[in-house]
Amino acid sequence: MSKEFETVIGLEVHVELATKTKIFCGCTTAFGGAPNAHTCPVCTGMPGSLPVLNRQAVEYAVAVGLAAGCEITKDCKFDRKNYFYPDNPQNYQISQLYLPVCKNGSVEIETEAGGRKRIGIHEIHMEEDAGKLVHEELGNSSIIDFNRSGVPLIEIVSKPDMRSAKEAIAFLEKLRLLIQYLGASDCKLQEGSMRADVNLSVREAGQTEFGTRTEMKNLNSFKAIARAAEHERNRQIDLILSGQPVVQETRRWDDAKGNSYSMRSKEDAKDYRYFPDPDLPPVHISDAWIADIRKRQPEFREEKVRRFQEEYGLPLYDAKVLTETRELADFFEETAKISGKPKKASNWVMGETMRLLRESGREPGRIGLSPGRLAKMIDLIDDGAVNGAVAKEVFAVMFEEDVDPGEYVREHGLAVIGDADVLRETVMRALEGNPKAVEDYRNGKKKAMGFLVGQTMKELKGKADPGMVNEILRELLSE
Repeated sequence: MSKEFETVIGLEVHVELATKTKIFCGCTTAFGGAPNAHTCPVCTGMPGSLPVLNRQAVEYAVAVGLAAGCEITKDCKFDRKNYFYPDNPQNYQISQLYLPVCKNGSVEIETEAGGRKRIGIHEIHMEEDAGKLVHEELGNSSIIDFNRSGVPLIEIVSKPDMRSAKEAIAFLEKLRLLIQYLGASDCKLQEGSMRADVNLSVREAGQTEFGTRTEMKNLNSFKAIARAAEHERNRQIDLILSGQPVVQETRRWDDAKGNSYSMRSKEDAKDYRYFPDPDLPPVHISDAWIADIRKRQPEFREEKVRRFQEEYGLPLYDAKVLTETRELADFFEETAKISGKPKKASNWVMGETMRLLRESGREPGRIGLSPGRLAKMIDLIDDGAVNGAVAKEVFAVMFEEDVDPGEYVREHGLAVIGDADVLRETVMRALEGNPKAVEDYRNGKKKAMGFLVGQTMKELKGKADPGMVNEILRELLSE
């Protein structure tokens, strides 16, 4: 009988915080820039330079901890994690081992079966990021860019509560939404502002002891994380079934090849020789400071989904789509309030707005259109001033330039033509110019009506009132 195995996954999630300057110096955290342009003696580890803690980084860390139900360590401190690697300018990293800023939290995810499951968070600690090694494709050299060195990070260390790659992705998606709603990070995996290392082991079903775990690195997308986890699970099972031991080690994932290879043996805390950083005093987080941060917490997605259904009468599907980002939810809600027509506002945001965002490659936070303009467009449609085709044409311009839809329609002569005499004359020309379609209609081919409507709309450049066109056509064809 074949053995059944259970996967055990824990994640170490690194998130770059959205501060304007680095955690211990005044250098910018802006993404990109010429190599080594965003540096100073502190973040390049020059002798004699002294770190000064960024207060905003602490606030973001506490805000994330509160959102994840963590206990806040009111007196926390920083430690030196000693290791020697070219992208680590001081030969140590300032981190937190003994007194992390947050501990003992959890977030709830939806399982594959549609249930709910709590994933524990062991701790959240603050630390500084390292630089970036760039390996030349030709030749045997590597170069270092220290722009990222000193960018503030939080590391969210989960408990080993996940039992599949899908649960791991659900946990990461939940974390990303919480953090983005807080504004603590943009969590862009493609820019490295959210990264995850996967700690994975397998054990026989029913066994209580954990197996030997490995750590997977170089995972820069949710798809890569899922592929790497499945691959590592199968690799470990194959080793166990063939009688070979699983070695505790750090492995590097190559997503292009769909394979991993050993980087180094996995270190334990003792290997890093941690000790309190002598240049940084302990951080006292008062009850008043915690209360102030808690008071500024936003309404999170689950709350918005429920409220959008109750307050605006939206279907669950609409509410979930509209709350995928805080910016999209805010844009919808402001439009709904101004127009007083929430379902129509939802349709425009979920339809044309999201389509144009995708086509332009923009994030929802970069919608150039104001909610008031969209509300006015909805009113123009309801008043019969423009039809659907013209509305989409005008909306595309509004999306780029935030023009006033009413003024644009007037200036470009796009208002619906509702003059019965003009429409009748145009319909009659369509009938005279298409005798076969008229004959087909009178012989029972009702699709011919659609063709004749199209010919009329074409002559009037899409500006005719389609209801009136249909009414006039039926009248004249019945004569």
